[in-house]
Amino acid sequence: MDLDAGFDAQLDKSGVEFDERDASLLRAIDDHGSLNAAASALGRSYSRSQRRVVELEEAFGPLVARERGGSGGGGSTLTDGAHDLLAALERLTAEFTGVAETEETVLDGTVVERDGELATVETTAGTVRAIVPTGSRRVRLAIRADAVTLHTPGALPDRETSARNRFQGEVTAIESGDALARVSLDIGTEVRLTALVTRESIATLALSLGSEAIASFKATATRAIPAQQGTSDERTDD
Repeated sequence: MDLDAGFDAQLDKSGVEFDERDASLLRAIDDHGSLNAAASALGRSYSRSQRRVVELEEAFGPLVARERGGSGGGGSTLTDGAHDLLAALERLTAEFTGVAETEETVLDGTVVERDGELATVETTAGTVRAIVPTGSRRVRLAIRADAVTLHTPGALPDRETSARNRFQGEVTAIESGDALARVSLDIGTEVRLTALVTRESIATLALSLGSEAIASFKATATRAIPAQQGTSDERTDD
């Protein structure tokens, strides 16, 4: 089993995911007073929007209260549960954004091979494929926590499916917030590799201190800068 931490914030219940697209539909219903008007305002199919509301309600409970007839002609309003769900997604989004913008793992290394913008960098943790500025030799890699995917050791995807870097390590720390958790892996260096996942993912992946896990991250999501600006060995003629 694996979980991609590089995600748009979403809530999951009974296998149904509630994300920003769903939230925008509920907000539009709240603003326009009916599902039909909401779908029209968003440029979406009414029938598909209706099916989506039904699907969400089967997982999260009543979200839209419908009134028929009357002096106002009827309409739809959001339930307290819908407002709570929207607030929960907003909290998750805020927490995720705040952590993801500041949390990253930094590794120093040396470029040993180059293929256009992509380069292979030798670090103390092993080789890493990353986007490296042309001419740079000694570089510092920054790996954002939200770009790291965690896998259980027995469920590693085929290496040929994407250009991803992979490290296996032991879970040394799990720091849980309201909705998210930072997971630190010992990958054989002084620096711990950090991944950002939802708290639910901790249970899904059965992660605990001492667990073995595999972290992967795309080469295109790994940025590099020259490690020592202005030094004589910082650049190469490659």
